[in-house]
Amino acid sequence: MINLVWLVPFLPLLGFLVNGLGRRFLSKSLVGFVGSGAVLASFVISLLIFLEVKAPGFSAQTVHLFDFISVGSLQIPFAFQVDQLSALFLLVITGVGTLIHIYSTSYMHDESDESFARYFAYLNLFIFSMLILVLGANYVMMFIGWEGVGLCSYLLIGFWFKNTSYNNAAKKAFVMNRIGDLGFLIAIFFMIMQFGTVTFPEVFAKAAPLGMNNGIITAIAMLMFVGAMGKSAQIPLYTWLPDAMAGPTPVSALIHAATMVTAGIYMIARSNVIYTLAPHIQTVIAIIGLATALFAASIALKQNDIKKVLAYSTVSQLGYMFLALGVGAYGAAVFHVMTHAFFKALLFLGSGSVIHAMGGEQDIRKMGGLKKFMPTTAWTFLVGCLAIAGIPGFSGFFSKDEILANAFANNPVLYVLGLAGALMTAFYMFRLYYITFSGKFRGTHEQEHHLHESPSAITIPLVILAVLSVFGGYIGLPEVFGTKNLLADYLAPVFAPSAPFAVEHHLSHGTEWLLMGVSSVLVIVFILLARQKFANYEDAGTESTGFGKVLENKWYIDELYDTIIVKPLYELSRFFRDTVEKAGIDKLVNGVGRGVQLGGQRIRLVQNGQVGFYIFAMVIGMIVLFVIGFLL
Repeated sequence: MINLVWLVPFLPLLGFLVNGLGRRFLSKSLVGFVGSGAVLASFVISLLIFLEVKAPGFSAQTVHLFDFISVGSLQIPFAFQVDQLSALFLLVITGVGTLIHIYSTSYMHDESDESFARYFAYLNLFIFSMLILVLGANYVMMFIGWEGVGLCSYLLIGFWFKNTSYNNAAKKAFVMNRIGDLGFLIAIFFMIMQFGTVTFPEVFAKAAPLGMNNGIITAIAMLMFVGAMGKSAQIPLYTWLPDAMAGPTPVSALIHAATMVTAGIYMIARSNVIYTLAPHIQTVIAIIGLATALFAASIALKQNDIKKVLAYSTVSQLGYMFLALGVGAYGAAVFHVMTHAFFKALLFLGSGSVIHAMGGEQDIRKMGGLKKFMPTTAWTFLVGCLAIAGIPGFSGFFSKDEILANAFANNPVLYVLGLAGALMTAFYMFRLYYITFSGKFRGTHEQEHHLHESPSAITIPLVILAVLSVFGGYIGLPEVFGTKNLLADYLAPVFAPSAPFAVEHHLSHGTEWLLMGVSSVLVIVFILLARQKFANYEDAGTESTGFGKVLENKWYIDELYDTIIVKPLYELSRFFRDTVEKAGIDKLVNGVGRGVQLGGQRIRLVQNGQVGFYIFAMVIGMIVLFVIGFLL
């Protein structure tokens, strides 16, 4: 099956072409079948490839399709690399992607036929781009997929393009991603200059002899991290991700759970040799990741839009993944990518089910008591909350605690701060759950009259994701439980090349049990606090004051960016437009044109039609020529 790996991205591309070109005449049922079927077929092939990769003795394979770029000694093939890391990401992307496509067939059914087909075409193109990103055997192919998901995010966030604010959100995502992409692109140029190749094994083989803290390696690592900051929404390039909620809810689930935002994590995990050789950059990654986790969690505490809470939760969870990468726990970061894909897709799709039932309402203060109207949505959403909070037995517990344990082994301060973020996560997620599903309904009578459980195309993906959110973590069960860590063993060959340069940190089993016990007890305490405060929530209509108002307004970071970056750039642009272009360049060009026109009008007067004047002019001309000849 590995030789047929090209089918995995090709099938979603085919779905994009069929739905895109046939959007004017294909029925909704056929569009949904083509869009969902293409990704489902990719999932089946990915599963078969995963089983081959999982077999004992498997070594990474490269499937060469054709030569893409050949300039002198630089050879960049269009090739796919199949190994443990890419096979795992294929499963997550196509598996969660399939559920989101199926969910979308019901959620987007009220769209017109053409918009429905356009939506599924974009969705298929998104999956195709992400698959190219994780399958590419070199950094140029990764960059192609990287740009592809950026384009698709723009198209999907601004899907309802008649709304100006949605268009602005799409532009914001596109521009902020371009800032990060420039860093990634410069890093690729540095690789070509230093190593003469961009193929993964060759780059890593040539980087290793340069040793630790080499200047060019450090520069490449930092520039790639700038790209990861943009794509995976880390401080300071994170503000586009909450605004990405402008798109349809399934798009939010796709961007935030299994695809786009995990691209930065994948890139750094794939480049583990380079980052292990640049420990200073790893420290920067850990600090920025932790700062992002705490910062975004604090904002989520006071958000009232159900999707905005989840959006800032995503930014915070991505911060934890970068914390893991920063302390060298690449496997833990990938583990959290996988579990996060399950429970965050579940939470976003659950929020979509709520919004669908509420007739488009997203303010949780106008909800309440939905548990009795939407039991399936309520219990699956509760499972997602328990998983993200890190309750023992749920998938998030194992991945979160592995990150915190690695942080503790590296520096106990990182652990304490990471734990603080985890406690905030538990509090704001159960604040969200209790305000939405408990107490009395606070919406209008008309909304209450129409409340109902969502159709099966919406609830079935929720149930599947709920099951994965419970049991998905057991493949990474830590050795402290007396078993092998299956995921760590599976991913070991991918991270083996960086092992000789890594600093080993080991914790005793007793310390691990203590850390797990402390975090679990404190998380439960914070959940109970949220229950006590919000289980019978009644919106008093009072506005937040003091620090609460700061958090509700997201630390005024958007306003700060607007003041120090956006407005000055607009003013600079206005100056160039009015002063340099209109008053300078335009006047110069128009002046030359008017001068030529005026000169032509004057010279034209010479052509008066009188033969005597023409003879006189010829004589004068001859005299001038004689004078010039005499002088020379």
